[in-house]
Amino acid sequence: MNGTTPTHLVLVGLMGSGKSTVGRLCATQLGRPFVDTDELVERMSGQTIASLFAAGEPEFRAWEARAVGAAVSEPEPHVIACGGGAVLDPANRARLREHGVVVWLQATPESLAERVGSGSGRPLLAADGGTAPVVRLRELSESRRNSYDAAATIVIETDGLTPEDVATAVLRAARIT
Repeated sequence: MNGTTPTHLVLVGLMGSGKSTVGRLCATQLGRPFVDTDELVERMSGQTIASLFAAGEPEFRAWEARAVGAAVSEPEPHVIACGGGAVLDPANRARLREHGVVVWLQATPESLAERVGSGSGRPLLAADGGTAPVVRLRELSESRRNSYDAAATIVIETDGLTPEDVATAVLRAARIT
């Protein structure tokens, strides 16, 4: 981070880790605006995440990179919840770290599967031809671990915690007021 840009609080993690829910709680407690990059992708593109994925994951990832760039360019500090795959792009990781404190909300695939249920509305779960969500989440967790690790400055284990407990842990660890 440099001294001329705001320090955003950025939440990353797999689907179901609580990024949006915890992000909204943190934003309320900090009195900061909240932005969810998936929602921003939909507003910017005029399409749903599912329709962008149907056109091809590269198309979605290009929109996601634009959304990450827009979010970190906000002139005042925000709380930013990133889509689960945003950290796959090295440029996104660099931007997030340059402009914020990046917190990886980590959970076991079993906890994530319990939280996302059948995966309805989640293209990376639906696209796998009936693979159980826990199996797909385990695969995603293993394949993305290094990207999350490279992006994060802080890791918070969320298993067994309420969203309020996670938000408290995030704010305590990030030391942002």
